[in-house]
Amino acid sequence: MLLYVIWLGVLVAAVWLYFRRLHSRFSRYGVKNLPPLPVIGNSLPGWKRKEHLVEEQERIYNSFPDEKFVGRFELLHAILMLRDIEVIKKITVKDFDYFLDHRTIVDENTDPFFGRNLFALKGQEWKDMRSTLSPAFTSSKIRLMVPFMVEVGNQMMDSLKMKLKESNEKYIDINVRDLTTRYANDVIASCAFGLKVNSHADVNNEFYMTGKSALDFNSSQIFKFVGFFLMPKIMKLFKVKLFSEATTNFFKNIVLSTMRERETQNIIRPDMIHLLMEAKKGRLVHDDRGKYTDKSEPDAGFATVEESAVGHKKVNREWSDNDLIAQAVLFFIAGFETVATAMSFAIHELALNPDIQDRLVKEIKENEAKNGGKFDYKSIQNMTYMDMVVSEVLRLWPAAMQLDRVCVKDYNMGKPNSTATQDYIIRAGEGLIIPIYAIHRDPKYFPNPQKFDPERFSEENKHNIQPFAYLPFGSGARNCIGSRFALCEVKVMLYQLLLQMEVSPCAKTCVPSRMDKNSFNFSLDGGHWVRLSLRT
Repeated sequence: MLLYVIWLGVLVAAVWLYFRRLHSRFSRYGVKNLPPLPVIGNSLPGWKRKEHLVEEQERIYNSFPDEKFVGRFELLHAILMLRDIEVIKKITVKDFDYFLDHRTIVDENTDPFFGRNLFALKGQEWKDMRSTLSPAFTSSKIRLMVPFMVEVGNQMMDSLKMKLKESNEKYIDINVRDLTTRYANDVIASCAFGLKVNSHADVNNEFYMTGKSALDFNSSQIFKFVGFFLMPKIMKLFKVKLFSEATTNFFKNIVLSTMRERETQNIIRPDMIHLLMEAKKGRLVHDDRGKYTDKSEPDAGFATVEESAVGHKKVNREWSDNDLIAQAVLFFIAGFETVATAMSFAIHELALNPDIQDRLVKEIKENEAKNGGKFDYKSIQNMTYMDMVVSEVLRLWPAAMQLDRVCVKDYNMGKPNSTATQDYIIRAGEGLIIPIYAIHRDPKYFPNPQKFDPERFSEENKHNIQPFAYLPFGSGARNCIGSRFALCEVKVMLYQLLLQMEVSPCAKTCVPSRMDKNSFNFSLDGGHWVRLSLRT
């Protein structure tokens, strides 16, 4: 009996020493962090749904105002949170090769359609895929897709007018999150997969329902995501996939059947499927270096991120069908969720700020009169106030709540603060995050940060925005490849909606704006409810 007690004591002491050593990872070098719990680390508030993920990050960010970077523990993983924009610049640009990769979400052998996409690829394979796909997202390619976006927008407007007609009122109260996800779904179906889908009329169509099911973060999906981030080896051992077999087969069949049909019938349609087919044949090349060759035409807006030298390199590499399917699936995931989020928050803010809405509508109507009721990529990009509004939406409500990177070789982060005596060395395999939401709401960079104020991005003021303090599409070579597409889509949708509809608050509108802490998604408590009425 005594022997068991002794061994139990030894075991308890060993566990205590292990966690003491683990949880002193930061403090030994003067890096500040909130006290962690054994095993759980700093993840308990999020797990208990006491606050949304971005609110947790903002709380940690604001707890250490004088630090360049701080620490947090995700279970047993030590993660750095960057606070200083000069450090962010070094990590994402100057010393990018030390932080080339994202954290592994799913194992590519277990789930190739997610593990082989551009976001998940690592090292040289990522560089090659980035170079392969980069020409697909230049302005000249995006402007060819604007008619597809307009067509989807017309379907949306027809649906809204029908609902108004069927109601006995001069208005309808709707959750625009449903409206924007259906719009984003149909745009992706058209621009990426070459499919004609009308999710506003055919509300339960297979494409929309499959996508909604794949990205509906219920308890099961959340558990998977947590597992992929925090217990990747266990998830790999049990061969857990992010998407079901039915979802995977759905997208696989769409891509392969569409490619076969276009090959046999010599069909050319300027969408992502066509561009992927060109990439496979090695015929996808930069024709405008990421911008218009006509310097009189503007780029996609203030929030646009430029392609780095990585994306402009020419590669001679053959990609498998599975690799191309993986990229198509990524287009869908990014286009379905993040773009719909940006649209939803844009409509919410315009409902709460009628003066801003009126000024934007005035610009839209002026564009209508000038162009005889037509608009294209060039006219959309020439709308200065539209770009100011969208840029401010992406500041206050960034759909990409954070960036993550993995250190691929030991790196000296320098001293975390002015009183530290040692440099902090982040080891290969350790991760870091850049809390975009918290940085965008830091009064040091954006005075009165809770106010929705597009004037921050006016010609007179936008020079005051410090580089690397505004990161809606990330930073450096691993920024969002689809920033032009996303910005264009949001602007086209707002243009068509506001031209014909007035947006205002209703009884269900979330005022004051607050996050839904029970949702893994980036959404408002109670939904994005507004009132729509025909504009007179």
